[in-house]
Amino acid sequence: MPVPEEPRRPARRRSVPAWVYALPPVAALGLVFLYPLALVVWQSVSPDGGGHSVAAYGEVLGQASFRDALGNTVVIAVGATVGCLVLGFTLALVIAFVPFPGAKAIARFIDIFLAFPSFLITLALLFVYGTTGMANGLWTDATGAASGPFDFLHTPYGVLLAEITYFTPFVMRPLLAAFSQVETAQLEVAASLGARPARIVRQVILPEALPSLAAGGSLVLVMCLNEFGIVLFTGAKGVTTLPMLVYSKAILDGDYTGACVVAVVSIALSAALYSLYRVLVARTVTAAGGASRARA
Repeated sequence: MPVPEEPRRPARRRSVPAWVYALPPVAALGLVFLYPLALVVWQSVSPDGGGHSVAAYGEVLGQASFRDALGNTVVIAVGATVGCLVLGFTLALVIAFVPFPGAKAIARFIDIFLAFPSFLITLALLFVYGTTGMANGLWTDATGAASGPFDFLHTPYGVLLAEITYFTPFVMRPLLAAFSQVETAQLEVAASLGARPARIVRQVILPEALPSLAAGGSLVLVMCLNEFGIVLFTGAKGVTTLPMLVYSKAILDGDYTGACVVAVVSIALSAALYSLYRVLVARTVTAAGGASRARA
């Protein structure tokens, strides 16, 4: 009597380690992004005379031009961020809670506005408030004066105006998302108890918006620190920021080592602020998830 054959067991597939799948994207990231950054850091410690030294850091950081550029960068970035927070919160509050025709269209336009290049906003402001812009043209036509009164775009105030105009939607976008999660019942209860609009905003709406406000402000601060196009296109005299100093040292002076030193400082500042931004975004997501579970 023939003995029945045992069924063959399927061959075990060798599992591929997860790090193998991670190699291609990590390699692409390293080639496109990390390698150029490594070259910048390497150049900053490689003086033109040969060898390797960190003496360039002491030389560049001790220059008055660097201190002025760092001060201008911080003052303009902080001022623009504060302006964006105040204006963005006010506009988002009106769009979200004040019913008027076209509110949804404006909210959608904000998403499109985020894709605009910064120099386009600067050019628009030059057309309106420039020396030969529309505002000065209307003034000279009406008064017969030789020149108009608007001559601030070539000053730090012009840079601030351009940056606030351009970066405010980056604050409004997360705020509108946060305001959409606010229960209208809370607002109605507060109003029925006699709370005035200012108190409702301060005690009901603002606490819900604080995480998104902080996240949007951190993002705007990082972007303002590294803004180059707005400062360049406004042509602000005497306003040198860190990105402009990198451009000046590398292109105008041919000091590539000094330019790389300034670039490394900018990268360090941006990385620190971006880490803060990620922490705030994580808290925002966690708070939004907790609020959604509580409502469910």
